[in-house]
Amino acid sequence: MSSIRHLGILGAGNISDTHARAAASLPNVRVSAICGANQTRVAAMAERYGATPYLDVDAFVRHRPLDIVAIGSPSGLHGAQVAAAAGQGLHVLVEKPLEVTTARIDEMAAIVERAGIQLGVFFQDRSTPDFVALKRDLEAGALGRLTLADARVKWYRPPEYYSQSRWRGTWALDGGGALMNQGIHTADLLLWLLGDVRRVYAKAVTALHSIEVEDTVVAVLEFASGAVGTFEATTAAWPGYNRRVSLSGTSGTVVIEQDRVIRQDLRDRPDAGSSESAAAGASAASPVVADASAHRRVLEDFLDALDTGRPPRVGLREGRRSIALAEAIYESSRRGQPVDLTAAG
Repeated sequence: MSSIRHLGILGAGNISDTHARAAASLPNVRVSAICGANQTRVAAMAERYGATPYLDVDAFVRHRPLDIVAIGSPSGLHGAQVAAAAGQGLHVLVEKPLEVTTARIDEMAAIVERAGIQLGVFFQDRSTPDFVALKRDLEAGALGRLTLADARVKWYRPPEYYSQSRWRGTWALDGGGALMNQGIHTADLLLWLLGDVRRVYAKAVTALHSIEVEDTVVAVLEFASGAVGTFEATTAAWPGYNRRVSLSGTSGTVVIEQDRVIRQDLRDRPDAGSSESAAAGASAASPVVADASAHRRVLEDFLDALDTGRPPRVGLREGRRSIALAEAIYESSRRGQPVDLTAAG
């Protein structure tokens, strides 16, 4: 990258601080402005990163110099904030989920296209080295024909995680619960590794917390490829356990824990197996992201996309897929029957 990029942070919570830490670790990026609703947090972050504080989004997007906005605000605000940034010709990186409905994402897509800006999504699994290597192996046929997937996000969040927030656990601003907030990364990972889901049968319940949305969901997935899978996500599994995903095919099985491949049993590569377990991860019991390196990789990819003119690794279309799947899971739970997804979803 040949010149300094000036980044604005929209949001002043845990994930926005992660975005700021990732940006501050890059020599060619400056955190120039920070905007949020909590004046105390905004002021503290602005002082920490040497940025200008804002409480008003419209004033924030007019700050100069500013090239990119990283959005880490409540999910239901993403569409309006992308529109505000696009109106000023600013490129945008949006925290997952991209928005809370596919209809809003489609409106966002029209705005982004008219403005001629780049938009990327923080789905950092797609930049994680182990998963990039696994994707390459799957495309090369290392597991043969994929037959079965098992994905579990059995995390725990205490009652105050929801009660002390104005937006978590609400349909309007969170878009859902354990699926839309905590499980959406894993939904995206399954779609990226196994391809489209054509049919789902699911049940979402509020098992523990006093919230509008689900804190526990279980789904059976039928993939377009013919593979089948199960998906579980919860914030009610005390004390919280590492995310675990296993993929099986006609030639082997791969097991993922946290952000690493911990075991590979491949028919054609008998030396690939490993019994190493991942260390307990903080995400299982806390929303705080201790290590910003994964978000840094997303930011590096986005900067390279701007410099070269190529699309970012995860753009609007890819960011939409997991939301379409989440909508189908919620619909299946409401109706008590399977739901078919279109190929476009």
